[in-house]
Formats: sequence, structure tokens, C-alpha cells
Amino acid sequence: MLEIKGLSLAIQSKEAATLAVQDVSLTIAAGRVVGLVGESGCGKTLTAQAVLRLGEYQCIERVKGDVLWKGESVFDMSDTRLRKMRGGQVAMIFQEPMTALNPVFSIGSQMVEVIRLHLGLSKAKAREHAVQYLEDVGLDEAQHLLNQYPDSLSGGMRQRVLIAMAMSLHPECIIADEPTTALDVSVQKRIIALLRKLQQEKNLGMLLVTHDFGLVAEMCDDVVVMYAGEMVELGSVLDIFDHPAHPYTQALMGCRPEMVKEGEALTVIEGQVPAPGQWPKGCHFAPRCARASDACREKTIAMDAWQHGEHQARCIHVQEQA
Repeated sequence: MLEIKGLSLAIQSKEAATLAVQDVSLTIAAGRVVGLVGESGCGKTLTAQAVLRLGEYQCIERVKGDVLWKGESVFDMSDTRLRKMRGGQVAMIFQEPMTALNPVFSIGSQMVEVIRLHLGLSKAKAREHAVQYLEDVGLDEAQHLLNQYPDSLSGGMRQRVLIAMAMSLHPECIIADEPTTALDVSVQKRIIALLRKLQQEKNLGMLLVTHDFGLVAEMCDDVVVMYAGEMVELGSVLDIFDHPAHPYTQALMGCRPEMVKEGEALTVIEGQVPAPGQWPKGCHFAPRCARASDACREKTIAMDAWQHGEHQARCIHVQEQA
């Protein structure tokens, strides 16, 4: 359904273009959820936004590679074709419900505009359609809610509105960028259950951008782990949880709070993700990796340096770990 092939992206400035995402490849099939995991600054959101070419509005340009929607290049689409694909076929749920909705327009005006644009309904029919989907995501008094403004709603309600807007256009694929980050734990649980229910009922493909391995375990079928702009591991969710191969994936798994016994300090990964343009030569994770050798620092490590079936890791020391 959706395929990202060898995609590299650069941040364009007056001085130069700085590589921010390097050679990312993944596929999403109907009914499958792919998790894109990594720390902040790894390039997850840039990769996700490239599917809808949203990075172009932020001076992000494609260096090489492609994004294919049912075999058609997104980057070759005309503006008219792209507008039809955005929302109507591939919808996006943004990270911040506080900023994703326009504060000066009512919920109804924002939903009705999108529905009429893509589905061609009359204003009255579009309002009925909006009410139906607001009720589907568990929002009571949906008719009244259409007259409300975003600042009168809680964070959880705003996120549900965004999900309703995305689902109301009958998309075949959803891109969810950190959909629960800005919400408290109890609301997160309800939103996760809602997303999973809708995804399964509609047989949607989904790209889930997150740094939360708990959310990955709950939602995903396949996982891509990113670090400093590049993929470092990919595999099924069982591969990643049962046999994490790359030292970075293992370190992320070890940082989960539930892995720490009561009274012990939380585990952390020393150092920080290097900024685009400051990536080290060779393995990008080498400066933070206890297993790094001279070979790791001297040359680029291929994504299939270690492979077991569909499980791959960008590491030359996996066999030694095993």
C-alpha cells in the first residue's frame, strides 16, 4: 500500500543543505501497523511528514529516494492529485492537539470544510457526517461540540476530534505522529484503545511514530528503529521485543521504567543524539555504544550487516552478542 524507498531528506538553509534523514526504507500493508521508534531528533517526524510532502513547507527537501502510494510516486503527483491523496486516502494525526486545530474556528467549521472538500457533501450532510464520527470516537453531545472552539476542550477531547477528522474521510492509511504524547496516562489508554479498534475495524494501514515501547507493544505488527537520521533495526514486534539486536534498541528497551526495580535509579543512555550535520563517521551510535570498535568508527555499516529472516540490524557485533 505505502512504500518508502531509500529516502534521504535535507534541511535547506541559505548557507547549505544539511542531511537529516538518510536512506530510510519501509513498507506498510493494509491492516498492518508499523512503529517508527527512536529518541527525539532521530528523524521520525520528518520521515512521516515526507509521506504527504509536508516537509516542503518547512524547507525540507528530498535528496534521493521516493515515497510510493499504491505504486504512484508522491513526489511526482500534481498539486490537485496530492490534495486528493492527503486526507482522502492517507490521513495524518498530529502530535500536538493544542496546535493542530485552528483556535479561531469552531470544531464544526474545521470538520465540515474538510469533509465537503473531499467527499463533496452539502453543508447539512457534512455536519451530519461530522456528528457521526465524533460519536464514533466516544465524544458525547457531538451536535453541541460542533459549535465549540478548541480552547474549550480538554487535550483528550481535542485528540479525539483530530482522530474523528482523519477517520471521517475514509482513509486507507493513517500516519499517527506521537498521538498520545501530550495526554495524561488515563487518556492515553483510551486513545490507544480507540486507535486500535478503528484500525482493525477498517483494516487500515498505519505508520505510528513514537518513542514509547509500551505503545509499540500495544499497537504494532512491525517496528523500525531510527537513530541519528538512519534506520538501525527493523523486524516484527516479536523480533524486536524478544531478540533486540542493535545496541541502541537494547539500550532503549533497558530504559523503560518497568525494567527498573523499586529503589534503583532509572537507566539512561549516556550522551545525546548528534544533530544533523554532526553525525560521526561510520556507525552513528558508536560514540554512545559500549561495544563499538575501530571498525564501527571507520566505515559506514550496512543495514543488512546482520540479518535473520526479515529481522535486520545495522551492527557488525550482533553475532558476538548472541
